Amino acid sequence: MFKRHSANGHAAYHDLKRALMDEAVSEVRGTPTSVVRDGRTYWYDTYRVGSQVRKRYIGLESAELLARLSRHDALKLDREERQSNRARLVRLIRAEGFLGVDGTTGSLLSALAGAGVFRLGGTVVGTHAFRLYEGEIGVRFAFDQTAMTGDIDIASFEHLSLALEDKAQPPITDVLGEFSFDPVPSLDAGKVWRWRQTRNDLYVEFLTPSFRDEEDLRALPALGVSAQSLHYLNYLIADPVPAAALYRNGVLVQIPRPERYAVHKLIVADRRKGGDMLKSEKDRQQAAFLIEVLADDRPDDLGEALREAKANGPRWAAHLDASLKRMPETAARLALL
Repeated sequence: MFKRHSANGHAAYHDLKRALMDEAVSEVRGTPTSVVRDGRTYWYDTYRVGSQVRKRYIGLESAELLARLSRHDALKLDREERQSNRARLVRLIRAEGFLGVDGTTGSLLSALAGAGVFRLGGTVVGTHAFRLYEGEIGVRFAFDQTAMTGDIDIASFEHLSLALEDKAQPPITDVLGEFSFDPVPSLDAGKVWRWRQTRNDLYVEFLTPSFRDEEDLRALPALGVSAQSLHYLNYLIADPVPAAALYRNGVLVQIPRPERYAVHKLIVADRRKGGDMLKSEKDRQQAAFLIEVLADDRPDDLGEALREAKANGPRWAAHLDASLKRMPETAARLALL
């Protein structure tokens, strides 16, 4: 049975996340303008540098973003007060026993956020995303194999990266170089999707959904890197949510929706073969934990996510069924949705 954080701790986390989202909009330098592409509305900060007009991507239109943009001038005036308030909120959240991130991971996420990785569509996936659900759903995570950290995986849609017409600055390769990450050569000459930090044996990997038979390397122009394409990843990173990483005064990133993460882990657990059996077990443990919580708190969201995955075809359903055969308690919970 899972344990919940206090109402005060959960509220403080969401206050921190809102403050970080306010801070992002307060950085608008010029006039917010919108562009419609393929039926979706993208907002940009349009400003002049000398005789040149430049555009910096802000985000995909939503009611929350529009509300923030309507008061971006006011948000600019409160930066120092908000920074102090964020520091207070982080102290409160840590005192509640929330898992933070280690200094290496936190400083790297902060640098990647500063370069625009998450603003430009990058989504943290894997165990680092799982740990951040502690704040999103307000439950306590134990220090066990389920929540132990590993490589930093960042996923993004190729078509979004092409559509944004904006790029990370400074370049991601420069950011990773400053943290002593070296590119790991791939079989495709000139294409790099993994970086390794030798002193910690830590990897940063970039991923993108595959919509073809092969899982090849694809370009992410907005991030200036190549990415390993993977089947089923499009389901995971559709409609991600903002999250606050507990480092210094907070770092704004984005992660998959928890119900999609849980269902996707069931699929991935069955896809792993050979030497990945330990990872498969970790996948099932993470899925089981989230499903236990979400079946209580967000049963409609969880049920919809499961039905959507099954509707994607027989291979999806087969992977789900294979994992759930090994997880009778989790299968019983899902059967009630």
